[in-house]
Amino acid sequence: MVQSATDIVGSSTINRTHIPFEVDTGVAARAAIGVIVLATDQTIEFEFRQILNLPGVAFFENRILNDNTVTPDTLRAMEARLTDSAGLILPGQKLDVVAFGCTSASMVIGEQQVFARLREAQPGAKFTTPITAAMAAFDRLGAKRLAVLTPYRDDVNQAVRKYIEDRGYRVTVFGSFNEEDDSRAARIDQDSIRTAAIDLGRRDDVDMVFVSCTSLRLVGTVAEIETAIGKPVSSSNHAMAWHCLRLAGVTDRQPEFGQLFSDH
Repeated sequence: MVQSATDIVGSSTINRTHIPFEVDTGVAARAAIGVIVLATDQTIEFEFRQILNLPGVAFFENRILNDNTVTPDTLRAMEARLTDSAGLILPGQKLDVVAFGCTSASMVIGEQQVFARLREAQPGAKFTTPITAAMAAFDRLGAKRLAVLTPYRDDVNQAVRKYIEDRGYRVTVFGSFNEEDDSRAARIDQDSIRTAAIDLGRRDDVDMVFVSCTSLRLVGTVAEIETAIGKPVSSSNHAMAWHCLRLAGVTDRQPEFGQLFSDH
């Protein structure tokens, strides 16, 4: 029942109450995507805003406490905080997809463990992580032989390589900036990332380049790198944004973001 407005007359002001209104489907008419962002991360939201700038698509984020120094132990410590972090993203409202925005932690904790913690807070959603999305991208693009570029220190790199190879892919070349400070990793400039990705990706035994770490910026240069090497390129944020959209049923082509986004 639509109510009529009521005028309440005071000494000098008329306050109109119960003004009639209608409701629509809101800003997330096509997809509501929740993203858990590391407290130290400077890049995910910046790159997601570029890719998810589609009618009816919205993402809502919450930060999770993490250590600025990236080690297996500090990554593993985030598992206990995942449920609470996910529960603070539009509590009581339906999310289509929830993404945990840490590549290395998803591998150290394990994807299924991450999903279990997220499901406790958002039981009706679909779930992804950067490495989940990356492997979906590898399969979509038919890539088995990978060049992987990271900012991580050696023990994290070893865990990343093993995780990928244990799932049936070959890492034929691995490159790293070897920077364990997440805040410094976020400031590695795009020229450095572009140069390294092109150098690794030009090898004949590489089908695709994957830039691992949500702190590294790639979205703005992915098409340029693909043109230089003639092969697909993706990154943690790039793949995760694509996977969030596809899990939510959004299949718009966005070829400006490279081969992965050129499909329906």
